[in-house]
This record gives sequence, structure tokens and C-alpha cells, in this order.
Amino acid sequence: MNSRIIIVIGLAATLAGCKAHKQLVVNRTPAAGQPVISSPAQAAPSANKQVAAIREKQLAFNTFSGKAKTKLDIDGSGNDVTLNIRIQRDQKIWVSITALLGLEVARAQITPDSIVVINKLQGVYLKKPFSYVYQYAGNQVTFKSLQALLLGNAMPELLNDNADTGTDNGNTILAGHLQDLMYKLIIGPDMKVSQTNLSNQLAALTLQVSNSQFIQADNRVMPSQIDIVSSAGNKKININLHYNSAEFDKTLEYPFSIPDRYTPAN
Repeated sequence: MNSRIIIVIGLAATLAGCKAHKQLVVNRTPAAGQPVISSPAQAAPSANKQVAAIREKQLAFNTFSGKAKTKLDIDGSGNDVTLNIRIQRDQKIWVSITALLGLEVARAQITPDSIVVINKLQGVYLKKPFSYVYQYAGNQVTFKSLQALLLGNAMPELLNDNADTGTDNGNTILAGHLQDLMYKLIIGPDMKVSQTNLSNQLAALTLQVSNSQFIQADNRVMPSQIDIVSSAGNKKININLHYNSAEFDKTLEYPFSIPDRYTPAN
């Protein structure tokens, strides 16, 4: 597994008290068909209430810990790994990446300002500003955006009162623009996000995040399956992430340090 793949896994991972054997699958109405979006004038009387209702149903937490079996395909090159993800709300995302036989191959730590990834196989590390993410998802994506996507929440930037609203087969549709970024959210009848779509035609960038197989974990409802498809120019990434354990608001540790013998990645 080369350094580039491990680095992208670390970045992708930042983009997810019942243990796995106690998790309860929650039935939801799937999104289907072509949505009908109301015009801004039509949507205005109810848009604020709809957005407020969606905000109210977003998963709230202080800390999150989850383990996810993950299939990753980067430009046709596939890898199967396990991600151990820990999140301290609004402060850091910590990820340990293990391969076959539980061997840890990489560790990543993301904060609102920076991304650091350690490649344990090759003894190298990557240090980048958070803006490094923009080449995969656009410069409107923030640390809170990635935090939300990992838990099946709506990106907070998209829950604004300027969105056009509509309905389709029982789902609520929010659509609009953030500068040059077009977005569409598909929200299920339970006000949970079924799908997030982002696109920037000028930058040839698209990102789709689909949530399914919703479960209950520590009295919270979240997707156990998160599928991410990203295309940025000639870079194509597909990620299938399946949580088999999830816990909230436990006391967590986030061990992270760069060994002195490690060198910067090229």
C-alpha cells in the first residue's frame, strides 16, 4: 500500500451505549425518483420551518467512537481496511487505519487548521493545512462539514434559509448554491439525511455521500453505511464505509505523535 493511498484513506476517513451486536436497524423510506424543487417564492413561507426541523433532528454529541470496515477505490486501485474513528466535537478527528491481521498501517489527525497523516509502513508523514481537503471537496467544505458527513448529519453550511425546498416521495429536498458550489440534500421522513450532493462544474468537481442502513447507538440514530463518491478532475475516489460499532459521549484518548526517525512524505 503506497503513501498516496494511505494519505487519501486518512483524508477520506475524515469525510462516520449499544455495541454492534445490540444495534437496532431503523426502517426508513428510501429516496427515489426525480425531486420537484419549489421556487424560492413558493418555498419562502415554509422554508425556515423546514430547515429548523431538520436542524433539530441532527445528531448531537460530545465525543464519538466507531469502527468501520471500509472498501476504498482510488482511480481503480482497491483496498480493504478497517477505520477506528474518534471524534472530539468541533476539535479533532482521529483515525487509526488497520489492514489484514489488525496491522496498523497509518494514523491520521485532523483539526480545523491542519491534517497530519503518519504512514507506518514506509516511516513517513504528511503535514498539510486543512485547505488540502479542497482538492477533493471544494473550498466551501470545513472541518465541521467533514465531521457531519462521518456521522450522517447535514453539512451545517447547507442548512441555511436561502435553500430552495421541495418534496419527493415523502422526502424533503433542499437545494441551492454556496458561491460556485451547487448542492442538493435529500432528507428522509425522519429528517435524517439520505444523500448529500455537491458539484462545481467550473472545477470539474462532484461529491456524493449516501447514507443507509440506519441504526440506533446510545439512543441516537445514525447510518451504519456511508458511501462516498468523489470526482475532482482526473481523481476518482469511491469509499464504502460500514460501521460495525458506534458509541457516543465516552471518555476517549487520541494518541498521536510523529516518531523522530520518520521523514516527510514526498
